[in-house]
Amino acid sequence: MHAMTIPQPGGPEALVWAEVPDPVPAAGEVLVAVSASAVNRADLLQRQGFYDPPPGSSPYPGLECAGRIVALGAGVAGWAVGDEVCALLVGGGYAELVAVPVGQLLPVPKGLTSAEAAALPEVACTVWSNLFMVAHLRPAETVLLHGGASGIGTLAIQLAKAVGAKVVVTAGSAEKLARCAELGADVLVNYREQDFVEVVREATGGAGADVVLDIMGAKYLQRNVDALAVNGRLAIIGLQGGTKAELDLSTLLRKRAAITATTLRSRPLGEKAAIVAAVREHVWPLVEAGVVRPVVDRVLPLAEAAEAHRVVEAGEQVGKVVLRA
Repeated sequence: MHAMTIPQPGGPEALVWAEVPDPVPAAGEVLVAVSASAVNRADLLQRQGFYDPPPGSSPYPGLECAGRIVALGAGVAGWAVGDEVCALLVGGGYAELVAVPVGQLLPVPKGLTSAEAAALPEVACTVWSNLFMVAHLRPAETVLLHGGASGIGTLAIQLAKAVGAKVVVTAGSAEKLARCAELGADVLVNYREQDFVEVVREATGGAGADVVLDIMGAKYLQRNVDALAVNGRLAIIGLQGGTKAELDLSTLLRKRAAITATTLRSRPLGEKAAIVAAVREHVWPLVEAGVVRPVVDRVLPLAEAAEAHRVVEAGEQVGKVVLRA
């Protein structure tokens, strides 16, 4: 088969389309012929040499895909050759074939194209696990979503609104904030011009946000805690603003607040399977009902993965950039 390889870390030009050995599905895995994959920031980090795949996993980037099952490993039940699926991957989505543990498979939601389906697994699992399984966002609570126009943000807005939460988003332009509003965001913050802590306080009558979903990490740590309500929960899922910060713990104590930080790629198979099962139970019905939809900014050929990386690196997109095999 062919896959997008990374012979040497570097810029987008480091991605090289090359012939590589076909993957062989192990027991409990299926082999999927990839029709589409999607670009995540983790792919950019891997290309730059900052985020190696877990030992024993595919060396190729791509944390989600859509496609068709073409072979079954030993002991696989409940799936058949020819099934149209999308999948959460540990890597290998930028390829013609990928082996997937059965616990990370999802049926393509009714009414979605393969490109739209490929844009869902990673963000759906990340958002559902953090907003609902970890931070326990509830109806009528206020959630602050940083990067509201990102793939994570666009899905998180829709899911939070679907459960009846009030949604505050940050983004860096009026155009991106307008798209967030179209998806249901209630309060819009241009982080280049406004202080999100002040806006959150004003929007909540001084109470603060019950949940903050953060992609920035160190840069926003203290301000995120400042923005929290009493008994608030801060879920950190990204480190775009650095890895080290100083925090005044007295603020955390006064608010009886909690900070969690999670990754998805390196979790054990059983944990990922539980998250995927929860997404299938709670998110897929909303997708098939049209309440929640993946936001796809553009679809490019897999051979143009370098251009896709440039777009995401520059933050030009709203939602996801998808690669068509």
